[in-house]
Parts: sequence; C-alpha cells; structure tokens
Amino acid sequence: MDFVNSIVRFLQEGGYFIYPIAFILILGIAITIERWWFLRGVYANNQKAYRQLQPAIAAADTQAILTQAESSQTAIGLMLASGVNRLSSSHRREDMEYAMEEVVLEYSLRLQKRTPFLATLANVATLLGLLGTIVGLIAAFSAVANADPSEKASLLSSSISVAMNTTAFGLMTAIPLVFVHALLQSKTASIVDTMEMAGIKLMNSIGQRFTGGRDDQKA
Repeated sequence: MDFVNSIVRFLQEGGYFIYPIAFILILGIAITIERWWFLRGVYANNQKAYRQLQPAIAAADTQAILTQAESSQTAIGLMLASGVNRLSSSHRREDMEYAMEEVVLEYSLRLQKRTPFLATLANVATLLGLLGTIVGLIAAFSAVANADPSEKASLLSSSISVAMNTTAFGLMTAIPLVFVHALLQSKTASIVDTMEMAGIKLMNSIGQRFTGGRDDQKA
C-alpha cells in the first residue's frame, strides 16, 4: 500500500507534463503487446513450417512445397511457393530469387509495422520529461524570487525535487521502450533471416537438380 501511495504522490508532484508521458507509456505498452504477440505467432508458425518443409527443400520436391505451402499459409511457405511458381515459367535463378524476395519484402513491411513508433515514443517521452523539468524550474525560481529569504533554500530544494520528477518519469518511460524496440527489431530480423535462408537452400537444391551442381545462371 505504501508503494502505491508513493507512486501516486510521485505522479501528482510531477506537474502537467506527467500526463502526456503517462499516455506515451500506455500507448507504448499497447504497441509492444500487439507487436510481440504478432511476431511470436509468425516466428512459431515459420519455424514449424520450415521443419516440415526441410525434406522437400533438400530434395527439391516442388510439388510437396506447393502442397504444404497451400495448407499452412505461412510466410515462409508462401515465399517458397512463389519461387516455385516462377520456376514454371523461367528457370533463371535470378527470376526465382526476385519472386521470393518480393514476398519477403511484403512480409517485412507487416513485421515492422508500428515497431518504429516505439523509438519515436521513447524520444518524445525523454524530451517531454526535460521540458517539464525546465518549466518546473522556471516556476520554482519565479516563486523563490518573492519568498522570504529564510525560506528560499528549503522552498527551492523542494521545488527542484518536484521538477525533477518529470525527467525521471520520462526516462523511466523511454528506457523500457528503447529496449523493447531493439528486442522487436531482433525478432523481426530473425524471421526475415529464416525466410531468406530457406529461399537460398531451395534455390541451391533446385540448381543442383537442373544443372548437376554447376554454377550457372539457371536455378
């Protein structure tokens, strides 16, 4: 109970700038939960689909890849299916690579959606904290100027303490948001890397099937 009262008192003493920073914190938490849940689902589905597709990729079994991709509807399955479909009209490795890269780029936009907002919110929270402290210090010095000389020291110290609450809360909001932003970026990169690795493995397997392992322009 004392802890809750301390938090409430801390927020009440922070001034008006506490409220927009609190809104940023709530918004950042909402984005974090939504993005983490989405990325977690995509990552788990991709890993499961990749394990199922590995034998077909190693054997360059295009029909099995198309069948599994159609049933799973995962990002990695749709990417491989796109490459296989392009293979039916062109045996050039570049054309197959471009087809799969198009799907990777499309999913990259979905994976990164709203994640950059976290870095922006962290910066805004920090700046609002500093602005709140500056405004609080200006008000504190203005009040001290007309105060009794014997009370100036205690009044100034208490006013500065209250003004610093805004900066502290801004940093308490910004630091976790920066950390979560980096974590989500890492998760996104891991998903994209898995898709690209699967695509390269498929192109190499199909290249060996068509060319007997020779390094030429056909897949």
